[in-house]
Amino acid sequence: MEHQLPPNLRPDEASPEWMNKGDNAWQLTAATLVALQSMPGLVILYGGMVKKKWAINSSLMAVYAFAVTLICWMGWGYRMSFGDKLVAFWGKPAVALNDSFLLGQAFIGYFPTATMVWFQFGFAAITPVLIGGALLGRMNFVAWMMFVPLWHTFCYTVGAFSVWSPKGWLAKMGVIDFAGGFVIHLSSGVAGFTAAYWVGPRSVKDRERFPPNNVLMMLAGAGLVWMGWTGFNGGASYATNTVASLAVINTHVCAATSLVAWLLLDIYVSGKPSALGVVNGLITGLVCITPAAGVVQCWAAILMGLISGSLPWYTLMVLNNKMRLLRHVDDTFAIFHTHAVAGSLGGILTGLFAVPKLSRLFYMVGQVHRPGLRTADGTNLFVPLRLSEEELQVGDDEAHGEVAYALRSSDGADHRSFGNAKVNSMYDHEEDEYPSVISKTSSYELYRV
Repeated sequence: MEHQLPPNLRPDEASPEWMNKGDNAWQLTAATLVALQSMPGLVILYGGMVKKKWAINSSLMAVYAFAVTLICWMGWGYRMSFGDKLVAFWGKPAVALNDSFLLGQAFIGYFPTATMVWFQFGFAAITPVLIGGALLGRMNFVAWMMFVPLWHTFCYTVGAFSVWSPKGWLAKMGVIDFAGGFVIHLSSGVAGFTAAYWVGPRSVKDRERFPPNNVLMMLAGAGLVWMGWTGFNGGASYATNTVASLAVINTHVCAATSLVAWLLLDIYVSGKPSALGVVNGLITGLVCITPAAGVVQCWAAILMGLISGSLPWYTLMVLNNKMRLLRHVDDTFAIFHTHAVAGSLGGILTGLFAVPKLSRLFYMVGQVHRPGLRTADGTNLFVPLRLSEEELQVGDDEAHGEVAYALRSSDGADHRSFGNAKVNSMYDHEEDEYPSVISKTSSYELYRV
């Protein structure tokens, strides 16, 4: 008697013979985890990490970058990154909108091209959001609206095609970037640092004092980014296999080790653990392991965590105050140190720790690869890159006509500033900062506009 597959496994027009339903399900899940790192992960992280007056501006920059990148990606970005070769470092621009294209088998893996487009979009979207972390607190929003699609088109697609497309020149040379240490993190760190130079620094007052407006929200956003990295690295093998499992455990082991290493250095130097240090240490660990996640042993991931939690700490906390260029460029969230330095470390350490057997397992499944390496000036000719001095002093209220947190009296009136310190003993007149918790004896309550 001829054996037949169960009905749910039999191929049909919607489930062709080449498609592995398990791989497709995991790849869609991984892609959504990557997207959640930006939306809402970095939106929440940025919104809580900045000074109160920049909470809306910072969050909107991340939301806009996520949205406009998807439009560019479907219109031309995906096929410039993974399509037919135009030159050695760039693909031909074409739309990714037709069902005949989207429902066919992806160029690697056993799932539809539509799944690959969605997965790769998460990487394309997070890169400009990371660049924005270096520019918060002073960039003109209209200039940001112009910058993101231009950078995506002329920089991201070049790096993605060169390293991740099987037709790219660096891919053919054998460059290993498991999930984006070079393409995403090194490029976003360098681009963010360069853009910060051209846009100029924040106001003197903001550079001197820029406390997070909501530390708990900042940590919650960082937690979303951390857990989302399960899909970031775990999906890079393009299959539900042992490589994916190893990549996931290596990712979290390295991140945890790096976090603890950074925290211990903070305690050793300042005597106190720092929430900002926790976030920085976590990010550097995640970034460092990214190019190596599926091709190194777990003990190597621990060593990489120790290095990523200490060397970027040194460049940020020590070298940043000694080197003239680093002091001059106002990189708001130290994107250069947490992404460019950590990403470079990851790439170098991958060469040291990659295991031939694991590399063979990875390449047996196949490998694709993912933003460009620099940004440029020029948009300042059409729209100011930088906000005006008045907008720099006021923040969200001047730039967007909204504030993230305002005070409302019991009679319903909106009070955005107070001259009487007795209303709240914790109110800081000099910095115009309101704490996230208001005294119960006050007749005012905190609310979000």
